[in-house]
Amino acid sequence: MNKLTKKVVIVGGGIAGWLTAGRLAAKHKGNTKQGLNVVLIESANIPAVGVGEGTWPTMRSTLRALGISETDFIRECEASFKQGAKFAKWFDGTEDDFYYHPLVLPQGFGKTDLAAHWLAKQAQTKQKNSHVNSFSNDVCFQEAICEQGLAPKTIRHAEFADVANYAYHLDSAKFAVFLQKHCQEKLGVTHIVDDVIGVNSIDTEADNPTEKGDIISVSTEHNGDIGGELFVDCTGFSSLLLGKHYQVPFKKCDDILFIDTALAVQVPYESVDSPIASHTISTGQEAGWIWDIGLQHRRGVGYVYSSKHSTEAEARAKLAEYVGDKFSSLKVRKIPIVSGHRETFWQNNCVAVGLSAGFLEPLEASALVMVELAAQMISEQLPASREVMDVVAKRFNETALYRWDRIIDFLKLHYILSERTEPFWSDNRDPTTIPQSLQDLMTEWQYRAPADHDFTSNNEVFPAASYQYVLYGMGFKSDYCHTPYAIDDRDFADGQFKKNKVLIDKALSSLPSNRELLDKIKSYGLSRI
Repeated sequence: MNKLTKKVVIVGGGIAGWLTAGRLAAKHKGNTKQGLNVVLIESANIPAVGVGEGTWPTMRSTLRALGISETDFIRECEASFKQGAKFAKWFDGTEDDFYYHPLVLPQGFGKTDLAAHWLAKQAQTKQKNSHVNSFSNDVCFQEAICEQGLAPKTIRHAEFADVANYAYHLDSAKFAVFLQKHCQEKLGVTHIVDDVIGVNSIDTEADNPTEKGDIISVSTEHNGDIGGELFVDCTGFSSLLLGKHYQVPFKKCDDILFIDTALAVQVPYESVDSPIASHTISTGQEAGWIWDIGLQHRRGVGYVYSSKHSTEAEARAKLAEYVGDKFSSLKVRKIPIVSGHRETFWQNNCVAVGLSAGFLEPLEASALVMVELAAQMISEQLPASREVMDVVAKRFNETALYRWDRIIDFLKLHYILSERTEPFWSDNRDPTTIPQSLQDLMTEWQYRAPADHDFTSNNEVFPAASYQYVLYGMGFKSDYCHTPYAIDDRDFADGQFKKNKVLIDKALSSLPSNRELLDKIKSYGLSRI
């Protein structure tokens, strides 16, 4: 009575649904008779949330796994290149307060603790009253590229190749449509537009006890019952299958991350040749922060804030001040944010991906990367039969929970080192709001830099280098007085600092602007791999 996994039913579309469908169909030959039957059901009556415009470099491998041309993706999704994030006014709120979290590792990362050498060099420079460079600018060439609005490569580079590591900014609505078309035409995914009105499960004792409670089909308004062996819940915040049917509790983390509301607008450029920022810009405000994402045809701008620390009227005024004169003519979308995740992500033969699994504030573009990682894991470890599904589900749940916890830690890290005095920021520094796991790491990092051995899993979303960029960007000082041997390899470290300067000069003299490269890709395309 062991059921083989021959058909996967995905309930819900959007990026989460179509990325999961694409990953499954591409891996398991959904466009062949012998391949996996992938069916996606989505309602025509439920609008997409439509923010999530920032990605991680993982999106490049995702696109390649789906067989998508980078040229086609850039042209049809109004995509632009993203090389990291610039955090302005997060430390003390002054005009010259900013730091970068780039996507390129520090020079010599893994070969030397360059942070130790940088801190020592910084102390010497301050004694001489000389200008002190930022951590990211001294150890990585990407900050300089971003400050000049340059692209991560040239038109001569092939698709997905680079000079500097990059991700994308994209129009999420257009990306969902693009994925849908590709999945249907190239990968053999069956698309059903209908409303799911019921979930049917084995509520009595099954022939195989492990199947008790399994979903056998979903009932649709016009297409009847649609059955399968595995069901993927991509129904967004409603979580129709995992949340409503299985009653899996939602674990809030609003005691750690205070953001609970977003006000979003789409801002047109001044002209068709306006510069396009090659990074996400996050600007600290009294009760949260404003994101600014440059696409080819517009900017996506939004204020995410804590309603306990600001009224909506105050938030709108701050957003209007940031956007400028155009604001009065723009449509403002208000989006509630409930930070947290399901306690379990895979229950019986149902797994949640995307907003149905959880959501956190959009800092560091964690939403789409969690969709990618979940879809990849489901496709690579797809249970061959019901017999092994619980084994895979257990591993999936452990991995997903670990990733959510680490992301929460990393996002909280951005707030706890700020010296801003507004209640929102001071409340974020309250030790009772900081996870113990992060407090333990901060205790260690008083005496050394974050390192890979601090994170024992191979399922990390953010590497140790990311923690270094945030820590030292926010002015944190690790005290190496008890470990002077950490800077014994001074000659090697000096060589890495010099190499970084050479890379900066080379990049600034050879790379085009973000706008220039995107225009060339639209006209000529990139060469295929």
